[in-house]
Amino acid sequence: MSNIRVRYPPSPTGEPHLGNIRTALFNWLFARNNKGKFILRVEDTDRNRLVQGAMESQLEALKWLGIEWDEGPDIGGMYNPYTQSERLGIYKEISDTLIKEGYAYKCYCSQERLSEMRKEYSKTQSVVGYDRKCRDIDLSKLNKADENSLHVVRFKTPLEGKIIFDDLIRGEVTFENILLDDFVILKSDGFPTYHLANVVDDYYMKITHVMRAEEWLSSTPKHIHIYNSLNWKMPKFAHLPIILAPDKSKLSKRHGATSILEYRKLGYLPEAMVNFLAKLGWSLDAQTEKIDISKLINSFSLKKVSKSGAIFNIDKLNWLNGVYIRELSTDQLAYRLLAYWKLFPPFQLPLNIDSELLKRIVPLISSRIKTLNDAAPLISYFFTNKVKYEKEQILQKGLTFYDVRDILEKLYSKIISIDNFKSDIIETDLRNYVAESNYKTGQVLGILRVIFTGLDVAPPLFESMEILGKNHCVSVISSTISDLKAN
Repeated sequence: MSNIRVRYPPSPTGEPHLGNIRTALFNWLFARNNKGKFILRVEDTDRNRLVQGAMESQLEALKWLGIEWDEGPDIGGMYNPYTQSERLGIYKEISDTLIKEGYAYKCYCSQERLSEMRKEYSKTQSVVGYDRKCRDIDLSKLNKADENSLHVVRFKTPLEGKIIFDDLIRGEVTFENILLDDFVILKSDGFPTYHLANVVDDYYMKITHVMRAEEWLSSTPKHIHIYNSLNWKMPKFAHLPIILAPDKSKLSKRHGATSILEYRKLGYLPEAMVNFLAKLGWSLDAQTEKIDISKLINSFSLKKVSKSGAIFNIDKLNWLNGVYIRELSTDQLAYRLLAYWKLFPPFQLPLNIDSELLKRIVPLISSRIKTLNDAAPLISYFFTNKVKYEKEQILQKGLTFYDVRDILEKLYSKIISIDNFKSDIIETDLRNYVAESNYKTGQVLGILRVIFTGLDVAPPLFESMEILGKNHCVSVISSTISDLKAN
């Protein structure tokens, strides 16, 4: 199985979305499981849809997830070039061969004629396809000018019979030839269509398994016809299940972010994202949700890939990402946060954060965040002299502002007298104060939580006070008392 060669051919026409990257991941896992090769190939023949920077985004997404390729446009390989626009001569040669052998023909129909033809088909609600006007044209009756005029090359699809092939996921699949039109293989600008370019490249690059999205299933009989006409050995085909939204409609932007890089920006960990994507249409067993990368590689098999659509569940992704975060050590999570903030600076935090300080803070929030993006709002109070909050937030249930001032004045004396400002000592002294006072624990600690953090729900209070330091805590209480007196 070491001769297995699979490919991922991204098109630089947009952002790397979930479906594409899931396809890349399954190909990569299959290659690594079988000690084969994973090839990256650039499909840039659709010149009208090219987007500046799109290819860089595709590569960036793969690198972020740890999906490394063995051959590709940036690292080369035995079958250079790996960019389709640099292989036009090969496609022209194969196209000429197919014409010469009677498997393809030049089509001179104008766009206007084709448009009118489609309109007529729509009126009769018949299958829209080329009417084969140029299929049997007598080239000997064309003069040189006409023969070399603007044209496309179409494949001459058989009018009878059927194509039957074995899909490694779906089993036996059958298509009637009469339902296939004479599809274009070479456009008038000299660029190949997907159908020709993929077959040619897969053959010359010795691809053994073609794993792609379910939407390409209907294109497979066209590709088989090209293979057969050239007497080429075919790869094995596997069409992966579509990714569906929770309502079982096709996943789109309205269901949330669909670009992988957008998920990185939202604070998801790459290992959690890989785990989640692998579970979209594949499973280890009926129970296991968290699977590390080594186990994914060792366990991956096409036999466990589902035929039915995979449901995208953002709640499951959030849960899984939280699991991965909680398994990080303090140092690891601090490192991840600093690296994340370097790429996506949060407005709540300063640009340069002391890593040692962050390591003290991280244990307070690791169990409270599901994404890296959740962290900054929870810890911003550690990096400011005075937090912002609404005046009403400080007014705990059952208290007046006079009561709040009374509590803070007594707490000021209590806190300033603490010599060893450690969380356990702080907690003991403050709870003793509550026990001796006429106030409730929730009221007293609620006031401190608001004036120190500005949050209604915050990380552990006593541990936060220890990190903030005695001088800071005393200063905040004093300032709050002054504000209350002024009002």
